This record gives sequence, structure tokens and C-alpha cells, in this order.
Amino acid sequence: MNKKIGNLFKGDKGIWMVFFFLCMISIVEVFSASSGLTYKSQNYVGPIAYHTFTIFIGVVAAIGTLNIPCRYFKLLTPFMLLISALMLLVVMLGGGESTNDASRWIRLGPFTIQPSEIAKGTIVLTVAQILAAMQRENGADRKAFKYILWFTIPACLAIGVENLSTAALLFAVVFLMMFIGLVPARQLAKLFGIIAFIGIFAISMVMLVGHDPSAATADQQAKTEQVKATKKKNKIERLLHRADTWKARILNFGKEDPTPKEYDLDKDAQVAHANIAIVSSGILGKGPGQSTERDFLAQAFSDFIFAIVIEELGIMGAFGVAFLYIILLYRCARIASRCENNFPAFLVMGLGLLLVIQAIFNMMVAVGLAPVTGQPLPLISKGGTSTIINCVYIGAILSVSRSAKKKKDFKEDAE
Repeated sequence: MNKKIGNLFKGDKGIWMVFFFLCMISIVEVFSASSGLTYKSQNYVGPIAYHTFTIFIGVVAAIGTLNIPCRYFKLLTPFMLLISALMLLVVMLGGGESTNDASRWIRLGPFTIQPSEIAKGTIVLTVAQILAAMQRENGADRKAFKYILWFTIPACLAIGVENLSTAALLFAVVFLMMFIGLVPARQLAKLFGIIAFIGIFAISMVMLVGHDPSAATADQQAKTEQVKATKKKNKIERLLHRADTWKARILNFGKEDPTPKEYDLDKDAQVAHANIAIVSSGILGKGPGQSTERDFLAQAFSDFIFAIVIEELGIMGAFGVAFLYIILLYRCARIASRCENNFPAFLVMGLGLLLVIQAIFNMMVAVGLAPVTGQPLPLISKGGTSTIINCVYIGAILSVSRSAKKKKDFKEDAE
């Protein structure tokens, strides 16, 4: 019996332990943070039952993925690129489902799928394959840089229309993968300069084009509400609407010690209540299920769940959660160092960076070190597509760890 269970949970034991603890923390904290959902639905079991079922499906998906030999992931690349491109195109053309003023989902029967989540893993898979195929004695071929950008830039532009933070996250991961893959430093320096220029220009345009909700007139607010209510908006209207959101987030982040009257009760109050949750936590927190700010945070179970973690588990619990992600990245680096081939090494590092950088973004937002980005905390926040896809990423990392371990053991036996 024990042998059968051991065969089921194959791969790096450190990754499995991190995965297990993150899932357990997720179930406890989502159950606590979903008080708003349970109150609205008058169903106190439904939200947590759905989330637990989603995690169960994710674990099954992870086990299924880890049993796929790493070499077969290469065969999936063209199919995943085609699927991702079609789904992103549907969202860009207005065929997506809108939630929280952003059209990011596609409904397939009773299920909703977020194309950007699938596209992120697809781009990491593609970049890993390009870097592996174009490695030379002194690093990556200069042409690898061009090929990588051919795939990355269109994907980031398609994602960025409705989800700028996800596009920025993906580009940051690709940039780090190119750095690890020894893409010529001169090319990376030029790219960094171009990104900095585009970033400054984009922020300037957002500040000029976007409207400040706090200073908007009654007519402007009525027009904004009318745009929100329109299901099928043209591209320019959608882009301008997102510009308003981006400008509001930049302005709110730049404020020093805002008074309670300066907060928008619909949006900015989340930042205020997240700060209250953190300040009132203490070293050990209030205890699991004892949060008070969860009743005031609209996204307590998603974007701001780390604030609830701090409130209930304290500063020690917050460091514990952050340490789990550090262990995850460390184990990914260890697995990559044991790989004899380049592709699995780049793939495991790309997926590890994807999960950890997103976690860092989420935690920085929760503690006020970054503007609100709408990024969930991987493997902890409540989610459908994102939770299952993140579990698939863990499965892919475990698949690589299996082959890397076998090669290491074989090499030690040969010596």
C-alpha cells in the first residue's frame, strides 16, 4: 500500500511538501475569507466545497502531468500556441465574459477559462524550447533573442489590453529566462532600455488620457458607468476604460497617508482594510478563522488573501508562507542544476519564476509596496482556471525532477 502511494506521488519530495502546505493553507484561509460569498449565497458550505473540489482536480492534474515524460512537453508547444492564440483573440474581439470591469474569461458551458493563464505557461514552454535549441558554447545564439520576442511580444500585447499586470509579469519572467539562458548581455541591456522608455511613455499617456475618479464630474461618472454597463464595447472604449483604472491605481499608490475620506468606498477601501488587517495582526495573529477585515474586503479570498493570512496567522505566518515560495524556487534551481539537457532546466526555472514572481507581486500589493495589480496568490487564492493551471505547472516541475533524479542516480552508479 505504501509503495503504491509512493509511486503515485513521485518526484521531488521538497516540491511535494511545499505544494501540500500551500494547498492546506489555501483551504483554511479561503474558507475564512469567503464570508462575503457565504453571506450573499446563504450557503456556508458551497464556496469552500467548490474551492476544495478545484484543488482536488488540480492535484489530479498535477499527478497526471508528472507522469508525462518531459520530452513530450516539446510536442505540445505548437498545439498550445495555437490554442492560446485563438483564446486570446476571442477575448480581444469582445467574445470574453466580463468580471470586475475586465473581459478576461471565456465561458465554456458551466466553466469559465482565463486564456491568459494558459498563455503564460505556453510562452514559458516556447521560450525554454528556443533557448535549449539555440545554446552554443558561449551561451545562446544571438538569433534566439529575436525568436523569443516574436512569440512573447504579441502574447503580452494581447494579454495587456485587459490584464496589464499579467502581461508585465510574463515579460519579466521571459526576461529572467533569457538572462539565465545566457542571451547576450548587450541585447538584454537594449531591451531593458526600450522597456524603460515604453514604460515611462505608457505611464505618461495613462496619466493624460485616463480620468481621475475622485475628480470626475457627474457627467463623466455617468459616462463611465454607461461604458461599464455596455457588454460589447469597441476596442478604444475598453482601452480607455482600463486607462482610467490604471490611473486610479497609480494615483492611489502615490498618496502619502490618505485620510479615510479620500478612499473610494467601492475600490480604495480594500487597501485601507488590508492595512487594518496587517496592523492588527501581531506576531502570532488572531488565529485561523478569526479575521474581522474579511467582511470588508471584497477580494479577501483572492487578490488580498495575503492580508487575511497575516491577520490570522500573524507576522510569523506571513514569513512562513513567503518561505514556502522561497523553498519552491530553491528546489526548482536544484532540479535545474541536475538536468543534463537544457530544455528541462529552462522549463523548470521558467515555471518556478512564474509562480514565485506572481506570489511576490501579490504579497507586495497586500502590504502596500506596489499598486493594486489584481494578481492572485498562486496555489492559495480562490480560483478556478488559475488554481488548476498552477497545479499543472507543479506537475511539470515534478516531471522534470523525476527525469533529473534518474539521470543523477545513473551517473553516480556509473562512477
